[in-house]
Amino acid sequence: MKSNQLRLLQRLADKRVARDMIISAEMARTLCQLSFELNRQLGLLIHRSGKIETVIVGSHAQIVIPPLGGVRASGGRLRGLRLIHTHLAGEDISDEDLMDLVFLRLDLLSVLKVAADGLPERMYTAHLLPGGEGGKNWAFLAPVHPAGQTQSAEELIAAIEGELSGGRRGSEVDLQGDRAILVSVTTEARQRAEAELAELAELARSADVRVLDTVLQRRSQINPRFILGKGKLADIMVRALQLDANLLVFNQELNPSQIRSITDFTDMRVIDRTQLILDIFASRAMSREGKLQVEMAQLKYMLPRLSSRDDALSRLTGGIGARGPGETKLEIDRRRINDRLARLAKELQQVGLERYRRRSRRRRKDLPVLSLVGYTNAGKSTLLNTLTNSSIIAEDKLFATLDPTSRRLRFPTELEVILTDTVGFIDKLPAELLKAFMATLEELQEADLLIHVVDIADPGRDEKMAVVERLLVELELAELPRLTLFNKADLLDGEERQQVLERYGREGFLVSAVEAESLRGFLHHAERAIGRVLDGSRP
Repeated sequence: MKSNQLRLLQRLADKRVARDMIISAEMARTLCQLSFELNRQLGLLIHRSGKIETVIVGSHAQIVIPPLGGVRASGGRLRGLRLIHTHLAGEDISDEDLMDLVFLRLDLLSVLKVAADGLPERMYTAHLLPGGEGGKNWAFLAPVHPAGQTQSAEELIAAIEGELSGGRRGSEVDLQGDRAILVSVTTEARQRAEAELAELAELARSADVRVLDTVLQRRSQINPRFILGKGKLADIMVRALQLDANLLVFNQELNPSQIRSITDFTDMRVIDRTQLILDIFASRAMSREGKLQVEMAQLKYMLPRLSSRDDALSRLTGGIGARGPGETKLEIDRRRINDRLARLAKELQQVGLERYRRRSRRRRKDLPVLSLVGYTNAGKSTLLNTLTNSSIIAEDKLFATLDPTSRRLRFPTELEVILTDTVGFIDKLPAELLKAFMATLEELQEADLLIHVVDIADPGRDEKMAVVERLLVELELAELPRLTLFNKADLLDGEERQQVLERYGREGFLVSAVEAESLRGFLHHAERAIGRVLDGSRP
């Protein structure tokens, strides 16, 4: 590149653009002439204030936009930058240009076609707009020569942001906390996929995440890089701009590469279902044991997701007498996590011994144990409160109870038992989380009778009953004596109750945990079942 061309590029970088135009005619002419002489595409990233942030020198066929950092116009949903770049072969705005417009949240994207004499032919501009031409998420302005601009760029950008926000003022949007779009990409049947997405929404609610929208895409094959197609990802990005979302929550477990790819393209925080569940557990665990188990599960989840290797070995430790170059920061992080995991395992082992002693003391008092099991939010805690006149936390949220809770229950015949509430089960429970809570679930091994609580008002009750059954088999608890309670009968009308009784009446008891009177039949059978267990297992 010649020195005079470098000087011209430097002059371009030092100039400002009037806020009422996309680019001045003089600057457009200089940009096209330089691009023509260099036989390379040139681009300008211009801040909303008119300052030129970056001059980009590309090849004949394309430019590569550098990382944009945190530049964003104050109070706006767009980034606050517009891109103007040249096309040397008369190409129209390309699909790659439009993807840049969406994923970088640009105010505007303009292409200057360079004519055969090196002067600008015309300027072609696109901007984001939900439901634009042909249902696309962008719209095009009429081509215009840079010298013939009549529309104020400042007013145009303000109008675009107004359209994206749906006419709502920024002050009307709750900007506190997480505002999420939930995404599920699946190869399963639609009904099953919709049920899983509804459960993801409940998990988000339990984590105090505000759900702004949900997206369900069924595909024959999952995209290995982005999970879903780039076109659908672009639609989600525009929807996020509309709703001012700051978080994408995927129902599928994402590997580190997928999280990185989606984050890089969308410039949004991205988490998956496992991370969401771990966050709920972290916020709800109250006991020392529960907190230790959650931390262990989080560290095990984090370990394979540490940042990419530092192959340059640029951050080293070690010193005089050390063999080799030392450890990279990544290796240090991994070693620290492994050391912490080892300490947590020892602490949990100690807590487990303490819990074993408590169980032994309870056994010496010869008190039978009834354990409540079931899908999360089936009503186990409410049932325990009603039966034992307790006041443990019972909310209409998934995983409201994480720590085991035991209370004494006295039957009408004066038989006294221990009633234990345990963490609820859920489909596709992260493997590490299940392992971490195995110690807590050991409490179930001591049970003389399991009470399986089912939310009978849930349309997906059969699938959730199957999940609980499968997990009981995995935990080697399927052989324990069991009674089934079909809870939340108060949410059914007369006809629905009759249908439930006809279908499930022989399998268990139709009850409402908030109506003590409905529990009489269950208590009678539970007392007889405990009696049979005691007669068969103890002298």
